Amino acid sequence: MAIIINETTKILVQGITGKQGQFHTSQMLAYGSKIIGGVSPGKGGKSIQGVPVYDTMEEAMLVEKAEASVIFVPAKQVKDVAFEAIDSGVRILVIITEHVPLHDAMEIMALAEKRQVQIIGPNTFGLISPGKTKMGIMPNGIFVPGSVGVVARSGTLSYEIVYQLTNAGIGQSTVVGLGGDRVVGLSFLDVLAQFEADPDTNAVVLVGEIGGNAEEEASIFIQQMSKPVIAFLAGKSAPPGKRMGHAGAIIERGKGTYDSKVAALKAAGAYVASLPWEVSDLVKKALTEKRA
Repeated sequence: MAIIINETTKILVQGITGKQGQFHTSQMLAYGSKIIGGVSPGKGGKSIQGVPVYDTMEEAMLVEKAEASVIFVPAKQVKDVAFEAIDSGVRILVIITEHVPLHDAMEIMALAEKRQVQIIGPNTFGLISPGKTKMGIMPNGIFVPGSVGVVARSGTLSYEIVYQLTNAGIGQSTVVGLGGDRVVGLSFLDVLAQFEADPDTNAVVLVGEIGGNAEEEASIFIQQMSKPVIAFLAGKSAPPGKRMGHAGAIIERGKGTYDSKVAALKAAGAYVASLPWEVSDLVKKALTEKRA
């Protein structure tokens, strides 16, 4: 089992005719994702990698209903494209684009909450349920099916940690990239709750970073979880005010520091790794202690 998406999820690609849209559509298809169409205004009637292209989401959904859509368009276009997707009836929306204007992102999240649509991103690598399907830009070869969920704020760091898990023989149920913009959709708390409810996820790896209070908020829920959580936080040596590549990773007035986050996670009962390659050993330790 997996959370959010699985092998039956029907996916549309908005911005499919652009360079990034075309390339990552080919990669998603190669992984087995069920992409039933693409949307690109003025390009209707074309075909990309054998996928039919439509001018609008409404037109695409009349042919075959999709549960999810992934967006590959410039930042200034994201609001209109996201609104179109939500209005069309999709329940899952992945926004790959980074640096979406702040007020646009806020309006997207407000509409999504009203319509009960799950938003992943903006500025995300997407999400993948290994061996089943993927929506996003992550490399195909490093993920293997298993029972450890991963939720991350950082893309490249999560790839490194997943690579270490795979090499240690630890497969993943679903890997979710929350996104690095200032305003994003799903939070650590949202994803942890879904992993906790998933019968085939036995442990969760949380990949966080300095800045904001997302990890501290997550720690409150971790206290109530029946499944072990193993965390790694980036930015240990960053000075106050340092931007760690993400708009949401700024330390403000002493809040969101590495030490404060580690303290909160440890107090909640999470295992905290000091280095990325320690995560796989801590996962094995946590699962062994849970069984004992």
